[in-house]
Amino acid sequence: MDTATSRTLAICGHGMVAQRFLEHLVSRAEHPWEQILVFSAEPESAYNRIQLSALLAGDATEQSLQLQSDDWYSEHGIKVFPAEPVANIDRAARTLTTETGRVYHWDALVLATGSRSAKPGLAGENLDGVYGFRDLRDTRKLIELSERHSRAVVIGGGFLGLEAADGLARRGMAVTVLHRSPWLLNRQLDETGGQLLFEALEQRGLSIRTGTSPVAILGRHQVRAVQLDDETLISTDLVVIAAGIRPNIELARDAGLDCDRAILVDAQLRTSDPDVYALGECCQVGSETFGLVEPGYQQAKVLANLLGSGNSAGFDPSVIPTRLKISGIPIFSCGQTQADGDTESVIWHDYETNRYCRLLIRDQRLAGAVLFGDTADGPWYSERIRNADDISACRPWLAFGKQYCEAA
Repeated sequence: MDTATSRTLAICGHGMVAQRFLEHLVSRAEHPWEQILVFSAEPESAYNRIQLSALLAGDATEQSLQLQSDDWYSEHGIKVFPAEPVANIDRAARTLTTETGRVYHWDALVLATGSRSAKPGLAGENLDGVYGFRDLRDTRKLIELSERHSRAVVIGGGFLGLEAADGLARRGMAVTVLHRSPWLLNRQLDETGGQLLFEALEQRGLSIRTGTSPVAILGRHQVRAVQLDDETLISTDLVVIAAGIRPNIELARDAGLDCDRAILVDAQLRTSDPDVYALGECCQVGSETFGLVEPGYQQAKVLANLLGSGNSAGFDPSVIPTRLKISGIPIFSCGQTQADGDTESVIWHDYETNRYCRLLIRDQRLAGAVLFGDTADGPWYSERIRNADDISACRPWLAFGKQYCEAA
């Protein structure tokens, strides 16, 4: 057991959000932690998961995904334990035990355990040839299979599913995407934006079925086909399940921390134990959970401020912009994305360049924005939504962006 008496901060998990938290924390001239311990389930230090799709497509190398060199951790007094996840937390003794059986003391604990692919509960999910798309191990396996097979089905038309589909298609596979909602990226885009994305991806060679669901994955040992709810059979050599995520809460729940769909935290990312915090995909603020990296980055900054200086403005999930790039197509959304009885819509669509903008206005204030193809003004719209500015003076030019509105 580590019996050090120095002030120790321990982090369970080492993904992109945990790494951003570390970078914010050690960027300060002074912070109160004499020891910083990081425990990771993966054998690699934190890497850029957003670039896994580029790695799958052949546009990036594993080395280019690394976020910091090994020297960076030693320079900042951070001890990383790769392939040594935490198996147990003893809150009373303020210790943790890793899967190797080693025990470490902590004064404050940060849970950044992330999430895993949610399984939709289909028959045949455990057949050979059925995979998720969450980490380097998944990506390596998909690359290997793409070299030996020609057909793939991706279940899920969200960000990860579309990224997996695009990467496999660029490796020469014939890819079919299945999405149960009426349009793609239905959480980030309105129906028009989803349709524009559908058309753009089909032009790039993907076959996409929206408004449909698989009911079974067929095969004796190896996957052979996917059966849809309309009894259609799609023959395939490979199935990628990207139908949402499930927060990894087991460690927190077993330690007696309050959990719902994820680990419950307040605006300072504090759990039901005042010395234990959680951030990223494993945490829940109010009723909100988080599947994209941007809110996790905001949480990382909030928590670094709190654990670095004791000061924090708190995390507000109400206005968090979504910035994505699917197959090279930039997408942005913020605030409300669907019209209701209290909102008016301002829509601008350039059919020649396939650029689209929809703004939702309530009481002369911007309530939401959806941008497709050109997202340069996204941060400016996000600021208008966050500040609740009166946009009456520039409303006629609002859809044309910051430059026109400021000139007006």
